[in-house]
Amino acid sequence: MLMPPVIKGMSVYGVRGRKSNEINLLLEEYEAIRLLDHQKMNQEEAAVIMNVSRPTLTRIYEVARQKVASAFVEGRDIIIRGGHIVFDQNWFKCNKCRANFNFYEKSDPYCPVCESTDVTSLNEYFKNG
Repeated sequence: MLMPPVIKGMSVYGVRGRKSNEINLLLEEYEAIRLLDHQKMNQEEAAVIMNVSRPTLTRIYEVARQKVASAFVEGRDIIIRGGHIVFDQNWFKCNKCRANFNFYEKSDPYCPVCESTDVTSLNEYFKNG
């Protein structure tokens, strides 16, 4: 199940003037790290979920690891956006209570937790930044 990341990025602590020095982690790079390192899948399993070949997954994963290592060593923020991932459903974030949710109806989305209509499409955010 492909869903948006729970964060939009990560910021380093104790480094000034880093906004111009951000590293952009694509959605497929984030997903490769999530599946392989966090979910502990092997590359064959992760490649099936991401609908790519195993060699393609390996290339995506290597680029992602290089970016994360550069951010860590050089003290750079990581911003997650862009790439070629299609989420399984349309995901939203409530700007009032901060809940993430997916919405099945075609009408205007509202938060199932607090019923606010002040929501942001995470699908659009992560695709366009």
